[in-house]
Amino acid sequence: MRKLLLLLSCFLASSVLAKNNEKLNVLFIAIDDLNAGIGCYGDPVVKTPNIDKLAARAVRFEHAYCQYPLCNPSRASLMTGLRPDTTRVYDLKYHFRQGLPDVVTIPQMFMNNGYFAGRVGKIYHYGVPGDIGTSGLDDPASWMKVVNPRGRDKDDEMELINYTVERGIGSAMAYYVDNGRDEEHTDGKVAAETIKMLEEHKDGPFFIACGFYRPHTPWIAPQKYFDMYPMDMIHLPFNPPDDRDHIPKAALMSTIKPNFGVSEKEARECLRAYHAATSFMDAQAGKVLDALDRLKLTDKTIIVLWSDHGYHLGEHGLWMKQSLFEESARVPFMIRAPGMKGNGHTAPGLVEYVDIYPTLADLAGLTPPKNLQGVSLKPLLKNPTMKWDKPAFTQVYRSGVNANFSGHSVRTERWRYIEWDDGKQGVQLYDQTADPREFNNLAADPKYASVIEEMKILAKMNWPVKIIPGVTEPKKKQKKQ
Repeated sequence: MRKLLLLLSCFLASSVLAKNNEKLNVLFIAIDDLNAGIGCYGDPVVKTPNIDKLAARAVRFEHAYCQYPLCNPSRASLMTGLRPDTTRVYDLKYHFRQGLPDVVTIPQMFMNNGYFAGRVGKIYHYGVPGDIGTSGLDDPASWMKVVNPRGRDKDDEMELINYTVERGIGSAMAYYVDNGRDEEHTDGKVAAETIKMLEEHKDGPFFIACGFYRPHTPWIAPQKYFDMYPMDMIHLPFNPPDDRDHIPKAALMSTIKPNFGVSEKEARECLRAYHAATSFMDAQAGKVLDALDRLKLTDKTIIVLWSDHGYHLGEHGLWMKQSLFEESARVPFMIRAPGMKGNGHTAPGLVEYVDIYPTLADLAGLTPPKNLQGVSLKPLLKNPTMKWDKPAFTQVYRSGVNANFSGHSVRTERWRYIEWDDGKQGVQLYDQTADPREFNNLAADPKYASVIEEMKILAKMNWPVKIIPGVTEPKKKQKKQ
């Protein structure tokens, strides 16, 4: 009997050890152009019950920031763990492997450690809606399988209400109320194909990336999602009458005319359409998360949900991205990792997207590349409210007629400091405690000279070079003789 009990004890111990050593899967959910104005971030209007449900059992990062508020640069930075001045990605055309042919991306790290890595939808850059149904500016080395859905929203483009016909359709104030079913749309197909991939690889380990296309413009969603937002509850954000008078011209170049020149009514219609597209996307994300529960994979899977950048909806008269204000740089971001004590809580400290790569490596027990430029957030997943003083850095590039310069921002717990063209095109300083909407630029106030000097010193730590795309190019790799 004693021998039997000893054998049973050894068996149970080995079973627990095997379970503890089991590789964690990763479900990597990317959302296109979603800002932090959603339910779990305190927005009283926008309905995102499925993302809110995930946030309630994950660590939700209250102050998360992208490195560059534009799709391709942001995604390239996140997926390589390197800042834009290292990837050299500043526009929608340049591929990071042109200058970094041997860089190891997040999914590559997992593949190198025996994981299946698959992608459904938009993870690296796609031109939306032009590249829907194609691989866009994908990175083939990152995946073992890819799926590029295409839905009826792509076919409905001719039906759009477009208030800015002079702009490309992918950056237009344009929308369409569709009469089709969710599953007929591209994002509905993204959800279905992701669920299929989860079912096929449920025995793991896997890194499955699920990339949704909405709420990227044109804002297309089925009728029922528009019905969630009656026009009488849609209001543009408040801006002081003289708001733009105190903002450097460089800071407003992403939307030179307030609201792109459309009327208030038209802008409200577009705001409603953005909310409708957001709720539609949320419903599709919910299907994927429900499938993870149904397959009993939730407790074996790290879930990461992120948007590539923030999004303006009329603040300072700005729309969409490519500004360095809070609404453009700040992003919705959450991680649920099995066994983390912080699950279900909010982390108030500042974090960056370059932190995602080292965090996933840490959680999965993998060795990442040594050149990553972020830090692991695992300590915050264990204790979300611990002291965390790391600043966040965001940048953009201005090009065009009479414009060929960079803008850089550094965000601390209290301050946001911005320089345009080393200050030659303007400087901004905002007190986030007293002025979270960033209406009062303190840069010219002598009382804050010491603050600006401190922020300059902090900023230069992460602005080591000033790149001019097409002029300052990375050195070409020497061929071996």
